[in-house]
Amino acid sequence: MGNKAKGLLALLGIGALAYWKYKNSTPEEKQAVKDKINTAKDNLNKWGNDMKNKANEVASQVQNKVDEAKTKAEDSVS
Repeated sequence: MGNKAKGLLALLGIGALAYWKYKNSTPEEKQAVKDKINTAKDNLNKWGNDMKNKANEVASQVQNKVDEAKTKAEDSVS
């Protein structure tokens, strides 16, 4: 059996164990798991939005530099 198959089998086993443990936990424990997942999701969304804003900011700066270069080139040709 290859490493990929062993890895997938191990991942499947961990997932099954986590599912079993979740199904047999108390409502308070289930809520704690849901809260952790929601917090992680919110943090991931915030990080993604921050990265997107940063990328847009850099793209805007690059576009401004390109526009400046075009203007200088047009002025020097005239």
